[in-house]
Amino acid sequence: MTFERRLKNPSLLIGKNYIDGQWVDPVSGKTFEVHDPATGKLIGTCPESNAQDADTAIKAASVAFASWRSRTGRERARILRRWYDLLLENADDLAVLIGWENGKAQVDAAGEVLFAASFIEWFSEEAGRIHGDVVPHSAPGFRVSVLKEPVGVCGLIAPWNFPAAMVTRKIGPALAAGCTVVIKTAGETPFTANALAALGEKAGVPKGVVNIVCALDNTPEVGLALCQSPIVHKISFTGSTRVGRLLMKQSSDTIKKLSLELGGNAPVLVFNDADLDVAVKGVVASKFKVSGQTCVCANRIFVQSGIYDEFVRRLVQVVQTFKVGNGADPSTTHGPLIHVAAADRVTAVVDDAVSKGAKVAVGGRRRQDLGPGFYEPTVLTDVTGDMRIFKEEIFGPIAPVLRFTNEEEAVDLANSCDVGLASYVYTQDINTAARVTETLQVGMVALNTGVMSDAAAPFGGVKQSGLGREGSKYGIEDYLQLKTVVTGNINVTHRAHI
Repeated sequence: MTFERRLKNPSLLIGKNYIDGQWVDPVSGKTFEVHDPATGKLIGTCPESNAQDADTAIKAASVAFASWRSRTGRERARILRRWYDLLLENADDLAVLIGWENGKAQVDAAGEVLFAASFIEWFSEEAGRIHGDVVPHSAPGFRVSVLKEPVGVCGLIAPWNFPAAMVTRKIGPALAAGCTVVIKTAGETPFTANALAALGEKAGVPKGVVNIVCALDNTPEVGLALCQSPIVHKISFTGSTRVGRLLMKQSSDTIKKLSLELGGNAPVLVFNDADLDVAVKGVVASKFKVSGQTCVCANRIFVQSGIYDEFVRRLVQVVQTFKVGNGADPSTTHGPLIHVAAADRVTAVVDDAVSKGAKVAVGGRRRQDLGPGFYEPTVLTDVTGDMRIFKEEIFGPIAPVLRFTNEEEAVDLANSCDVGLASYVYTQDINTAARVTETLQVGMVALNTGVMSDAAAPFGGVKQSGLGREGSKYGIEDYLQLKTVVTGNINVTHRAHI
């Protein structure tokens, strides 16, 4: 059966750069193709931008910055709120675009639209609450004020796995703080962000405040231009640790503020006293969402010996109900991976594990009958620490289950990696929960749930999982800088108080 993607408003499918309030072609005239991961069919073309396009966008953002920062927080809040309303009004079309270029199932695409909108809503509410401080000085004739000001022009580099939500999670706090932005979208998924920008323009975002530069092959060139520009004062990047290190190096000469949300290798610790229904439901949610292509996916599932076999049985039972297919099909639960190279990598990781003794409990194979990018949701048992699947971020629908005997062993195994983004703990013992939460080397812990992200919760990691936090009241701080104002020689009169 053929499933077609249709937009209620076809004008939201835009294949151009957005610079200074105009939809424009790149200076080179070159474009790249964007294909549906499920069918391989062409969706459209977008500009193959270069450093010159990026510089033009940066200058537009710089010109717009003075007037945007001078608006009150309430003025910016009203524009963001109108943008949020338009996102909801156009939710169906945005979900179509997300599923079309990303491949995710309809339920995941629709959920992402609401998730993306929540950041615009949240930061519309924060825009009017950027408070400074009055600090007591040690001398009586002095006063100290601490002001919070926008950092300036920001370069935002977004990933493909959440083409709407990862843009709004960055752009929401940036605009609320009074910054202007240049967004480099992922070459795999440029259309969703363009649709967001079109709705932002309709909401009243002034020209130059939001700029979008597309690129695929020229991504390193555009990224370098953002990092080396003395006009750009902040870089926010979501992606791999390898690229995050590179961006840090490229930004060093201009001493930029950095927000880096990098790789993860999320451990799940399921203790003997866990509610198995809750644990299995949570692992399914955290592991198989978007076919395992999220940075907070359950990557290493540690299950205590007393419940290991029953946990695996129940997990397999749920996974067997999944339907892999084209995300345009409403009955599909899991779509393809983003491209063939991703499916190739997942295949190699599973083959490595099996060659070293892992057992396939369910799945474990490509679905070439559906297309080259499809891989079955898979559960592996008897996984050990010498396998690639233990050491590397999987970014695919593979659930490796490992057995542990005691708490100390589980925590040591969970911490035995150089990243620390998310983790999940299942226990009904409050003491176990407290100890494990405090000893896991991660930025986020989910207790008895597989749902990690929310606009109100700070998102980010420790170790080589990155710097800074996104979302929440803390997320806006990364787009602000402090200015200290010291006033001296105040004529202080001492009066008696009755």
